[in-house]
Amino acid sequence: MTRLIPAEDELHAYIDDRLEPARRAEVQAWLAANPQEAARVEGWRNDARRLRTALAGFAEQPAAGALDLQHIKQRLRQRRQRRLASAAVVMLALGIGGMGGWQARQMTLVANALPMADAVQAHRLFASSQPLDVQVSDPGQLRDWLGRHFSRVGTLPDLAGYGFQPVGARLLSNEQGPAALLVFQDRNGERISLFLRSPGDHYQRMPQGQRVDGQLEARYWSHGAYNFALVSAADDRRGAGVGEALRLGL
Repeated sequence: MTRLIPAEDELHAYIDDRLEPARRAEVQAWLAANPQEAARVEGWRNDARRLRTALAGFAEQPAAGALDLQHIKQRLRQRRQRRLASAAVVMLALGIGGMGGWQARQMTLVANALPMADAVQAHRLFASSQPLDVQVSDPGQLRDWLGRHFSRVGTLPDLAGYGFQPVGARLLSNEQGPAALLVFQDRNGERISLFLRSPGDHYQRMPQGQRVDGQLEARYWSHGAYNFALVSAADDRRGAGVGEALRLGL
């Protein structure tokens, strides 16, 4: 009986289509028997759908009127607060800028967002289930694509030494301008992503750091004209080496 009641992380995994079929059926049955929880989950799903639209740079046109980004940000902050509270992550002081997170220094800002939160969200939304703008299998092809869209970025290193080959990339956007998600995969199907965007108004430079968000780990830094984040599985020990290679190359 206890197994039937989904935890908060399972509900997020349900929204992201990351549950095993048997467990997904159990969660669906539980939601059907709990309309209030089902409405809450559906609200999260709508937030994710609107965020996906905003990140992709397209204007959603709901019947009720124009997309209310301020409302989306408020809902996302509430969702983050619940997840932070359940994990007791009060060591990180955070501030929000547009759709992305920026590292802050005061505990009074803990209710807002995590550093490079947009990178983690983009990985969850696009790295596995959503189509990419370009499909590539050669690092040189990915370098060419990156150079066409981001002229002031450095040289993208070959990650074959860590077991990863490029899969593709997706061009995104936020309030600062273009952003991009580059996706890599190993022979077992494990994926990592590199996210880059222009610095925001609140924090022009992203101090080098890392954090764990559920089953994912983000390593972030600034170099040249952009902020970067590598997102990988939290238990993947290759993350440190890949992050260092990217940081030195870009």
